[in-house]
Amino acid sequence: MNTFGRIFRVSIFGESHGAKVGVVVDGCPAGIRLEKADFETDIARRKSGAKGTTPRIEADEPEIVSGVFNGHTTGTPITILFNNSNTHSSDYSNLIAQPRPGHADFTGRIKYNGFNDYRGGGHFSARNTVGIVAADRKSTRLNSSH
Repeated sequence: MNTFGRIFRVSIFGESHGAKVGVVVDGCPAGIRLEKADFETDIARRKSGAKGTTPRIEADEPEIVSGVFNGHTTGTPITILFNNSNTHSSDYSNLIAQPRPGHADFTGRIKYNGFNDYRGGGHFSARNTVGIVAADRKSTRLNSSH
């Protein structure tokens, strides 16, 4: 499932080793103050570096590309992008023949008939949680604004 929610419709997109990952949130009312700084605390909490997390370091700087104008929501879908820059795709070439236990490598291959992007887990990577964190932060802020 790539889209979920009823009041706020949240759609995640992108792959771990693609150019970007991101999120679209539909259902936000117009006129709510929103800027990049609103995401910093929550995004910093999900960063790598803690024991048991990936060594991959990404800036995770949100780029708000739609749905916000002059620092306020417009009422149209909000799209937020995050660049992927620290990728080592060749590290994952063995996943075609040998999927990792406990990961969605095999499931992705079956679901998408072998056309899935397997690098770094592709669309099933924890990298996509950055969009979910951003959507959650925004919906939390919007709910507390009323």
